[in-house]
Amino acid sequence: MAQAAPTALQVVQSNSLPALVQVEIERLILTGELAIGQHVNESELAARFGTSRGPVREALRALEESRLVRSEKNRGVFVREISVAEADEIYDMREALDELIGRRVAERASPQQLRKLTAVVAEMDSAAGLEDVKTYHELNLRFHDLLVDFAGNARLTESYRLLTKGLLLFRLRGLKDGGGFAVSNSEHKAVVDAIGARDGARAGQLLRRHAAQSRARMHKAAAVTHQDSRE
Repeated sequence: MAQAAPTALQVVQSNSLPALVQVEIERLILTGELAIGQHVNESELAARFGTSRGPVREALRALEESRLVRSEKNRGVFVREISVAEADEIYDMREALDELIGRRVAERASPQQLRKLTAVVAEMDSAAGLEDVKTYHELNLRFHDLLVDFAGNARLTESYRLLTKGLLLFRLRGLKDGGGFAVSNSEHKAVVDAIGARDGARAGQLLRRHAAQSRARMHKAAAVTHQDSRE
């Protein structure tokens, strides 16, 4: 008996599985559950996600292209660590893009979008008060993801996300070791206020300054890590 052709839904699910696995592995990396330098075990991830190793392997290849992991011959795949010098180069570009994003969002954000940004900042305040770094970090990612989405430029969104993924590892360190909690969220509030006032120039300047301050926190956290390694 001939095997029935797969349904359209089955085809979509099959083709989407590596992408869904990629999103989950990326989340594990960006929240610190898979630490910088850690070996990524394909078998363990496949068991965790209830898949074969094939989709995991495809997802890891995509993550290598986006520079979140690195592959070593005969050793496997590891969560990638970028140097401070490389991070600085990325921050040079991020600051310019953030200014553009701030300007565009202030010009075009709907009342509903503004309410979403305000709500996320309020949640971040609660997380900061509880000193909940993990929750704060996840909300911080959501806040900046919303901003670039609300800018309304698909090419800008694609370029920004690809550029800044490696920095997210440093941003988590900056919150932990760079003193980024309350200061970071006060910067977010100022950006949202400028967006609400439809002041594109100010929103752009504030978001650019926020990126610069994030860079400074990254340097402070890197210095702490370096000092700890020497002790």
